[in-house]
Amino acid sequence: MLPINAKQIVSAEIDRDGCLAVVLQLGYPLGDFKTVLVKSIADFLKIELSLDNVRIQIKTTIDAHAVQPSVQAIPGVKNIIVVGSGKGGVGKSTTSVNLALALQSLGARVGLLDGDIHGPNQPQMLGVDSKPEITTEKKFIPVKAHGLQTMSIGYLIDANQPTIWRGPMVSGALMQLIKDTHWDNLDYLIIDLPPGTGDIQLTLAQKVPVSGGVVITTPQEVAVADARKALAMFRKVSIPVLGVVENMSYMNCAHCDDRTYIFGRDGGKTLAKTYGAPFLGEIPLDITIREQVDHGKPTVISAPNSSLAKLYQMIAIRVGAQLSLRPKNYAAKFPNIKVVSMTKPR
Repeated sequence: MLPINAKQIVSAEIDRDGCLAVVLQLGYPLGDFKTVLVKSIADFLKIELSLDNVRIQIKTTIDAHAVQPSVQAIPGVKNIIVVGSGKGGVGKSTTSVNLALALQSLGARVGLLDGDIHGPNQPQMLGVDSKPEITTEKKFIPVKAHGLQTMSIGYLIDANQPTIWRGPMVSGALMQLIKDTHWDNLDYLIIDLPPGTGDIQLTLAQKVPVSGGVVITTPQEVAVADARKALAMFRKVSIPVLGVVENMSYMNCAHCDDRTYIFGRDGGKTLAKTYGAPFLGEIPLDITIREQVDHGKPTVISAPNSSLAKLYQMIAIRVGAQLSLRPKNYAAKFPNIKVVSMTKPR
C-alpha cells in the first residue's frame, strides 16, 4: 500500500454531470503503475461515496528532501539514498543496482555510486569497464551504464589488484568520487555502501547530504542481527530509515509453485516492525537474478516485464513514496546570492 494523504490532493470537485474529479500531486515516480493506482483510487471512491463516475489525475514531481544539518548539497543531485546491510553476502549490491534501474524505469533520473572502495563490483554487475572522462573543471564525467550515471573506484584501478588502503584513504577516496563527479540533474543518487558500520558510514553522515537509508537483510537471524546494527547506525547519525528489504526470502520450486524458506522466514518483517520502519518488500532467491548481474545485465534490464522486475519496481516506488513524506529541502531551491560592494574606492 502506498502512502497517500490529504496534503497530496490538489483539488477535488464534482462537476455538473456528477463526476468527481480529483487531482493528486505525488512526489515519486510511478511509471506504468500510475494506471493501476488511478483505477484503484477511482474504484475505492465509487464504492465509498456511492458515485458512478470518478476521474483521477495524478501528477508527479520529485523534490529535494531534508538532509543532516550543516551539510553542503552536492551539485546536480536532489536526493542521496544510501543502501546498507551491516554485513556482506546478503545481496545488497545486487539490490542496489536493480533499485537504481527500477527507479529509472519508472521515470526518474538516477545515478549509482559504488561506495565499496576495497571490493568494487558494480562495474561487473553493470557490464562496463570504461574509464570516466574528465571535464575542464577537473571533474569526473559519470560512466553511463544502461542509462544510469555511475561512478566506482573500479573504473579507476586495475580490476585484479587489491585496494590496500587505510581508513582515512578510503574515506577520502569516497568523498572524491561523490563530490568530484559531475552529476547531471539527478532525482536520486543511490550509494551502495560497503559492509559494516565504520569509517565510510561515519564519513557519509558527517560530510554527505543523505536524504534517507534503505536496509537490506535476509531472513536469517545472523543477517538480521547485523542489519539491526545498520538500521540503528542510520538513526544514530540522523539518517532517516526509508525501510527494510528482505532479500533471498524464499525459493520457488522449479517444478511446482511451492515455496521453500531456506534462510528462515519473516526476519526482515520482524526487524522492520520492531524498529517501526516500513517493510519495503521481499525478493526471492532466484538463480536468474544471480546470472543476470554476473553477465552485466541486471534483472530490471534483462527481463523488464518479468515478475522479478516488477518486484524491484514496487520496492522502488515504496522507497520513493517514503522519501516523499520527509520534509523538503527548500534551501536547494534558493539561488546562490553574491554580495558585491558598490562603494567606489577612494
